[in-house]
Amino acid sequence: MSNVPANLRYAKSHEWLRVEADGTATVGITDYAQAALGDITFVQVPKVGAPLKAGETFGVVESVKAASDLYLPVAGTVIAVNAALDSAPETVNSAPYDGGWMLKLKLADGAAPAGLMDATAYTTLIA
Repeated sequence: MSNVPANLRYAKSHEWLRVEADGTATVGITDYAQAALGDITFVQVPKVGAPLKAGETFGVVESVKAASDLYLPVAGTVIAVNAALDSAPETVNSAPYDGGWMLKLKLADGAAPAGLMDATAYTTLIA
């Protein structure tokens, strides 16, 4: 059974989103996704300052099994990337919701995580 924290929102493409009160959001991949990929060997994310649209590819995760595109669940501008993943991409496997986060966004004006699932709906999706 995958870990699905109740305080996050989830995309059908297995990214998670945590929206903060200050209008920023943190994005990563779910525990289910990292388990399906296997041992992660490389994470590519955009540069700080990159404007991104909801649904747009924002990076790639490579593992011993496969490479997978990452899709942004909401529009915004990248304000931080997890540089620790450059030297320790396996952190996504061991801590997908904590140290394995991938980027932080300043949400675009009016951007809301519409169409994302809560923990119950995501659990049903992956069951």
